[in-house]
Amino acid sequence: MRFLLTREQADFARSLDAMLTAADPPGAVRAWENGEHGPGLEVWRRVAEAGVFALAVPETYEGAGLLPVELVVAFVQLGRHAAPGPYVETAAAAVLLGGSPDLAKEWLPRIAAGDALVTLAEEGGYALDADAADAVFVLGPRPRAGSARGDLRVSADAARRLYAVRGSGDALPVTAGAAGAARELARLLTAAQALGVGDALLARTVAYVKQRTQFGTPIGAFQAVKHRLADTLIGLEFARPLLYGAALSRSGAEVAGAKAATGEAACAAARTALQLHGAVGYTQELDLSLWLRKARPLRDAWGAPATCRARVLAG
Repeated sequence: MRFLLTREQADFARSLDAMLTAADPPGAVRAWENGEHGPGLEVWRRVAEAGVFALAVPETYEGAGLLPVELVVAFVQLGRHAAPGPYVETAAAAVLLGGSPDLAKEWLPRIAAGDALVTLAEEGGYALDADAADAVFVLGPRPRAGSARGDLRVSADAARRLYAVRGSGDALPVTAGAAGAARELARLLTAAQALGVGDALLARTVAYVKQRTQFGTPIGAFQAVKHRLADTLIGLEFARPLLYGAALSRSGAEVAGAKAATGEAACAAARTALQLHGAVGYTQELDLSLWLRKARPLRDAWGAPATCRARVLAG
């Protein structure tokens, strides 16, 4: 099945693409890796001004209403530009906190405006960017406010700054389904980011093989290179309708299927990019590395492939 964006959705994607390109995300990512949050928070502010966080907040709390398709459109662009920060977790936390009128009144207008940077983690797991967050919330049988503990944990992607967390205090007074809905949205938006990362890796690799020559010929003219790129494109394009279909249906099984497909497609794009760039692809000086390091962590975040496939079968 083919999903076509409306004119408004396509214009929204183009405007975000232009804004993020102008914001120099690679520079923000490199600063974020070192714990310097200023450039990344400036990108965050621009994303908020574009209305991205408002898409996860009901109109009652100064949002645009929960609009999953538009959120997916935005998060594909965030992945394509490797924007650092707990974007997924903040949007998912809006759904969690919306399960309590008091918490919603306190947090949701701030999230919609981009004034609150919130992170979310599973109980016993790791919270993304807890050092930059205004609040940490912990999912579990009884969702709670949480706090980071211990030192920064090593991640394959240095811009994904992970901290162990623990729940503290009383359980949050949220409805029974709020935690599950937050998980599903986190899984969906992580899938969107993974697809964007795959798109960026493929685009950069195509550009590279057009200008890299061997024996006086661009390597992109070689049949084996064309086949590898075509296989990568097919993987991404097969995952794309699953993602938008899951955004429309919000079915847990379909979200899990989209997450598995986009994660695997992004990892395949990373392997293709690394192989066709050769040794230069390993170097941190090349911006390509910023996307290469994201593919696998995004594949496993909020549902590794095995977990997602089991959910599809159960569904």
